[in-house]
Amino acid sequence: MEGIVGFYEKRFFLVCLLLALAMASLIEVHGQGTRIGFYSRTCPRAESIVRSTVQSHVRSDSSLAAGLLRMHFHDCFVQGCDGSILIDGADTEKTARSNLRLAGFGVIDDAKTKLEAACPGVVSCADILALAARDAVVLSGGVSWNVPTGRRDGLVSKASEAANLPGGSDSVDVQKQKFADKGLSAQDLVTLAGAHTIGVTSCGVISNRIYNFNGTAGNADPSIHPSFLPTLRSLCPQNGDTSKRIALDNGSQTKFDTSYFANLRSGRGILQSDQVLWNDASTKTFVQRFLRVRGSPGLTFNVEFGKSMVKMSNIGVKTGADSEIRRRCSAFN
Repeated sequence: MEGIVGFYEKRFFLVCLLLALAMASLIEVHGQGTRIGFYSRTCPRAESIVRSTVQSHVRSDSSLAAGLLRMHFHDCFVQGCDGSILIDGADTEKTARSNLRLAGFGVIDDAKTKLEAACPGVVSCADILALAARDAVVLSGGVSWNVPTGRRDGLVSKASEAANLPGGSDSVDVQKQKFADKGLSAQDLVTLAGAHTIGVTSCGVISNRIYNFNGTAGNADPSIHPSFLPTLRSLCPQNGDTSKRIALDNGSQTKFDTSYFANLRSGRGILQSDQVLWNDASTKTFVQRFLRVRGSPGLTFNVEFGKSMVKMSNIGVKTGADSEIRRRCSAFN
């Protein structure tokens, strides 16, 4: 009798194991949620193909690293992380004012072309963008993190829905609310703002801050350190070219490091929305922790950045009938 029971117990265990494997297979094919190594069986070279493509482009143009990181951020904050930022069209997210200067679309298209040749119809554009953002950070000197994959591509892309993206003149309270609406904390806000350690902005974005603060002609934001204001004004002359690009992390715009936070501490933040992170107690504490200010428990920026990126990359992930795997990233199927 004991042998018979053991026999059936083994059979029951085997059946459960087979069912679990079958469910895992279905999850991998249909994208029910993200996880590490989602493409390990269906497209084993997916991550390496994206990585090598990003490396090739960024080595030719280092500014693309910041562009890819920013694009992923803008994608996730509108419609969730579903690749909707990538769609071409007369009134898509890509055409919104806040997205007009995004760069790196060609990198994503190139990676998609290579992936379609290797694994047709398997890897989503949303996942390519999430992986490319990580690889861009690593190429800029940051530390890598595991990117959960399994997103599918969305079926909606409207310019009007990009109107509420975080902006360069947002107050701390506005920023915290926009991040909280996406399930992100004040610490995530400060951590992800650290992405500004690479990349540029335009003089038009900071013009009012240095010449017309709060609508008063000739006035500058008093949070700008007095010794830094002449530098900003020389970079962006009054009535000059508002499209001129300047570094978001003055002195270290191509290296993924903590100098961005050091600049905030010394009143040398470029964007008003950046500098207020030092001026508000609720966010200043995290800036101090990244700078390991004495008496403040330290945080390792690169480690926390990866954690916050994973949280952000799971905003509004599409996994069901309201999604697809695009054949081309710039167009719905």
